[in-house]
Amino acid sequence: MAGDNNELEKWATDVIFGRARGLGPSVMRIVLRGLSWVYRFGVNLRLRLFRSGWKSRSNLGTMVVSIGNITVGGTGKTPVVERFARELMARGRKVAILSRGYKSSELKERQRWTNPETGEIVTSPPKIVSDGREVLLGAKYAGDEPFMLAKNLSGVSVVVDRDRVRGGRFAVKELGADTLLLDDGLQYLDLEHSLDVVLVDQNAPFGNGYILPRGTMREPPPNLCRADYIFITKCDGNPQDELIKRIRKYNQEAEILQCTHGPKHLQGVFNDEVLSLDALEGKYIGAISGIAQPESFDRLLKELGGKVMFHTTFSDHHAFTSKEIEPFMDRCINRGVDMIVTTEKDAVRFPKPNKIDVPIYYLRIEVSILKGEEVWEQCLERICKRVSREPEDWAEERLGRPESA
Repeated sequence: MAGDNNELEKWATDVIFGRARGLGPSVMRIVLRGLSWVYRFGVNLRLRLFRSGWKSRSNLGTMVVSIGNITVGGTGKTPVVERFARELMARGRKVAILSRGYKSSELKERQRWTNPETGEIVTSPPKIVSDGREVLLGAKYAGDEPFMLAKNLSGVSVVVDRDRVRGGRFAVKELGADTLLLDDGLQYLDLEHSLDVVLVDQNAPFGNGYILPRGTMREPPPNLCRADYIFITKCDGNPQDELIKRIRKYNQEAEILQCTHGPKHLQGVFNDEVLSLDALEGKYIGAISGIAQPESFDRLLKELGGKVMFHTTFSDHHAFTSKEIEPFMDRCINRGVDMIVTTEKDAVRFPKPNKIDVPIYYLRIEVSILKGEEVWEQCLERICKRVSREPEDWAEERLGRPESA
């Protein structure tokens, strides 16, 4: 069943991006385009309801920084969330990350939480992936990205709940958070945002140009007007004048930064071995991934000098099984590859093979600011300074900004 779902997702992706040919895919694209208009109407109606006050936002009395995008997947959001958390923690903030835990499994038994200060027991809390001291849930129940963040961020709490108002209340009351990072939060309007950070991938800034489900855009480009800061991600150092000009059509006020998601080193998936990127030079590689844009991972490995013999791809957030991994391992052995390389996000879902005859690594990625370092510092200071402001000040400021229809 999992294999069938993966094939269906891959086929749907090929239809959306025009890779699937023939009468069936062509008809399906026409149907999806019609549905996109329905989806677009729903998105804009929902925005109007919040803007007019028909639907209300919850204010938790603390700083909420939303980090999101207007497209589906592939903008490099998780490394940006991680960098925000590290920098704010270094400035003395008590940070908690709120996530919905996309594709995470339901817990078989609810966690119990005892407040270390009051001794009060919470019998049905949101999923506590990390309380800032230790990681309490694995990737299966946390979701791959929340688990990865919890593993990499000692001292930062990670809470998973579809109701992120509930998750935020728990983080503030029980975990002592004074700064909440709302992961993938642009479309989550039930919780009042103090700041909106929106990521735009310079390789595909507006997806394939269509709204869901025909395309990969969650909202039309004019809705970038809600952003306070816009991060152009995955830059290669070349000027982004044309993209910035287009962004400015929709948002004249937001600060714009340019950053790159650069590889730092290779890390063993099942051990603590760390290799420099030079280790990829001239090596025959078997690649495997389940991410939104596998071609970018393939391209990166080749740019680093690796000889990618084959790249086995799955749908985004795919839960690998041993039945899938064992044939892949056999293929790697038969083809004589020097190493297997996956992404960090995939590494947390990688089941341990019965026998590891080929070393398995993931590529560690970190964010670097290429242009706008001063703006980045000002953004962090702005967040830290506003922690002490009254919550009604934030609400008044956010509601005062018009949102595009």
